[in-house]
Amino acid sequence: MSPSPAPLHLAVALDGAGWHPAAWREPVARPRELLTAAYWTDLVTEAERGLLDFVTIEDGLGLQSSSPTGPDERTDQVRGRLDAVLVAARVAPLTRRIGLVPTVVATHTEPFHISKAIATLDHVSTGRAGLRVQVTARPNEAAHFGRRTIPPLPAEGYDTPAGQEVVRELLDEAADHVEVVRRLWDSWEDDAEIRDAATGRFIDRDKLHYIDFEGRYFHVRGPSITPRPPQGQPIVSALAHGPAAYRLVARAADVGYVTAHDTDHARAIVARIRAEQEKAQRADQPLHVFGDLLVFLDDDPAEAAARRARLDALAGTPYTGDTPAFTGSPTQLADHLQELQSAGLSGFRLRPAVAGHDLPAITRGLVPQLQRRGVFRRAYEADTLRGLLGLSRPANRYAATS
Repeated sequence: MSPSPAPLHLAVALDGAGWHPAAWREPVARPRELLTAAYWTDLVTEAERGLLDFVTIEDGLGLQSSSPTGPDERTDQVRGRLDAVLVAARVAPLTRRIGLVPTVVATHTEPFHISKAIATLDHVSTGRAGLRVQVTARPNEAAHFGRRTIPPLPAEGYDTPAGQEVVRELLDEAADHVEVVRRLWDSWEDDAEIRDAATGRFIDRDKLHYIDFEGRYFHVRGPSITPRPPQGQPIVSALAHGPAAYRLVARAADVGYVTAHDTDHARAIVARIRAEQEKAQRADQPLHVFGDLLVFLDDDPAEAAARRARLDALAGTPYTGDTPAFTGSPTQLADHLQELQSAGLSGFRLRPAVAGHDLPAITRGLVPQLQRRGVFRRAYEADTLRGLLGLSRPANRYAATS
């Protein structure tokens, strides 16, 4: 008797009207509502209806751009966005089980601020928070803050020795950023709050700890001002396109999103990340590696291809993003995901090309396909995001040594 297939984890990446730059011009796009709470609530509620593990919410510190190195001055694409952490906090009370993972940019934000923002989100959502750590090498974004200078990259962008060195430096900084955030989450022991009105004792000060982090990029004393999150450690995730980012995932993340083009490529990436885990002395810690895919989904594959062509025509050029694109039916996508899973991926983060069309195609088309194959849940089995991902609640590092 053949063994049952391993279950898949499934997330969606939400960004405005969708990931295709012409998505906002589709009839289902609701462009006048993109900056409303109702719009984002509808998206996340739809994702929860499909029993997805979590949603990620895109963010940045500059206007969206078709250029990887700076602004593009275009006015025919969506520009402007809401703060991802605040969107997640608004949606949290209106959802029950799905994980909420906003993007945070480590390059220009202090880890102390991020630690308490995500800890707050974890409290508000009763244990469903995470973050997606991101870096930026755009000089125009550095100019918003005025505290550091990032030199302009050459015309070739990041695909040069100079560009790669800038990225490596920023990713090393992001790893330290995450380490500070994690230590701050642990700076309150779980039972630090007494809340005894009769004795007048609200907290046990001996159970709040200085983290005294001294690194190359940050010097943070602590403790946090926010009690330890319900999950202990909310989920940390990162998108990884190459070796330097694989190292960040291996050193600092619970979930890494990788852009594999086929099973051989996926297998090589997973092996690279596992090797980096070994170097970072984290081989004994669970780490999910998710495939990242942009999707155009229709029941008829020809309709999906025609829709993609129509969107490209509206945009004026074929869309080439930073991740592989899949065009076809939910059945074909299910086949593709299972094939990639065989290379060592434990889940997938799907980017709906048009949120109003492709997100329901995922929740109402792909999910039933995966359920029929016995590789996706039929009901939520845990109340926290760590639980959905099969990750235990970690012990507090300071309580263990106090």
